[in-house]
Amino acid sequence: MQHQLISSGSPWEATIGYSRAVRVGNVVEVSGTVAAGDNGVVGKDDPYQQAQFILQKIEKALKDAGASLENVVRTRIYVTNISQWQAVGKAHGEVFSAIRPATTVLEVSKLVNDDYLVEIEATAVI
Repeated sequence: MQHQLISSGSPWEATIGYSRAVRVGNVVEVSGTVAAGDNGVVGKDDPYQQAQFILQKIEKALKDAGASLENVVRTRIYVTNISQWQAVGKAHGEVFSAIRPATTVLEVSKLVNDDYLVEIEATAVI
């Protein structure tokens, strides 16, 4: 079965040993994605803006793997403050309201950078 690694070009990929996404056959797994932009954190202190940016990054990774948002069957959303779930859910709903993948929202104590409020993973089946 074909095994395709999709890179974002981040130096952390080689250091940590991961890929932005991996496609095996018709399944694409997108790694946990945070609001890391070219100039630092996007949407500092704004979970809605972070989620919007993250979902755009996920869409690009899916496209690079030959998939699309319409192929997403599951997302996992990690937030550092569960009281902000509605803001993150709003951004998720703007993208997935018609697709409606299975979704989990979890509060975690911390992400890799204190300014990251949200991390999202996705699974797609083509």
